[in-house]
Amino acid sequence: MSRTDAARRGDRSVVSVQVGRVEPLGPNAVPSAFVKSTVDGPVRAERLGLIGDEQADRRVHGGPDKAIYCYPVEHYAAWIQDEPEHAALFLPGGFGENLTLEGFSEDQICIGDVLDIGGARVQVTQPRQPCFKLGLRFEHPLMVRAMSRSGRSGWYVRVLNPGGIEAGSPIVIQERLNPAWSITRFNRVFNNHQGTLDEISELAELPGLPDELREKARAALSRERVRQ
Repeated sequence: MSRTDAARRGDRSVVSVQVGRVEPLGPNAVPSAFVKSTVDGPVRAERLGLIGDEQADRRVHGGPDKAIYCYPVEHYAAWIQDEPEHAALFLPGGFGENLTLEGFSEDQICIGDVLDIGGARVQVTQPRQPCFKLGLRFEHPLMVRAMSRSGRSGWYVRVLNPGGIEAGSPIVIQERLNPAWSITRFNRVFNNHQGTLDEISELAELPGLPDELREKARAALSRERVRQ
């Protein structure tokens, strides 16, 4: 059965698992663990991420609310069509994700979703906001803008219960706290600044959303009220 057929059936599983070490990236040798290597067999997910995975700048990467980065495998076909000159890099792990997933997309996963992935329980926290290292990886400075415009951001999860994850691990949604707040909608409202005051107000109190982002939503809400 093809991956497309699996997605239509609702089958959800891990396609591959990746970890990375901090190494020089790009012509200026910026320290980064963007380039990941596929791991065979189970990898333990802990509070701060997968065992063996590193982050170069922990001010913006990693931490409990960005412990593991997930990306849908179905997006790679669309990227090959959009950016054929970079097709060789559009493979599982190409966007620096820890888990390449099958059967999900940003409009099918919501902020606060509690998932069982293999032996670990995780919670969806936020979409990825691409940084300049994405451009370095693909030697294409407009890739950051391309990802933002495409909506194919992927998402981060926090680890609620540690456990092992490997290729083929099933993914089961155990709880959906915010069914109205898909990753797609969050990107539109928060990252693309296209939300109403009511939507921003909801985000300021949204269960499962990292405290940092709730505070940013409250600050945005205050600014909008002052303007009015």
